[in-house]
Amino acid sequence: MSAHRRIRPGGDEFAPFYGGYVQQVPDGDIVEALIGGAEIASALLGDIPEEIANRAYAPGKWTLKEVVLHCADAERIFTYRALRIARGDQTPLPGFDENAYAVLSGASVRSLDDILDELESVREASVTLFSGLPADAWTRRGTASEKIISVRALAWITAGHLLHHLGVVQDRYL
Repeated sequence: MSAHRRIRPGGDEFAPFYGGYVQQVPDGDIVEALIGGAEIASALLGDIPEEIANRAYAPGKWTLKEVVLHCADAERIFTYRALRIARGDQTPLPGFDENAYAVLSGASVRSLDDILDELESVREASVTLFSGLPADAWTRRGTASEKIISVRALAWITAGHLLHHLGVVQDRYL
């Protein structure tokens, strides 16, 4: 384990919006936290019946399937940003509208098992990416959604975003 993977990002490494996600992540090796988050997701979501997966907890809210697919979509975007910045790309990266993504996701016509397989694959790719980054890449900064962000912060945001949504699922869907 590399010491740089245990350093929590400072508040100057990400927009305040992401603070809640960073706080969700326990202290320790961020790659281990990413692996642990995948295990929590599998345990929590593995045996949910389709009728529950197709429901939203309130009018105007996403279905459980849409939430899980949103987690995969957002993780892809976070890690794409991390890759670009880690490789020294200083091109400002745009934001994304998660609500527009959810509407067009096609989650309703897929099984929850299929969506969970996708989330697992995305998380495995995230673990591989962050595991292979050189130590000096973690502190590189770039611009995403018109805010400065570090590669380290993107790793913690990636882990915390899923943990946040798993908490919402547990509190409001199950």
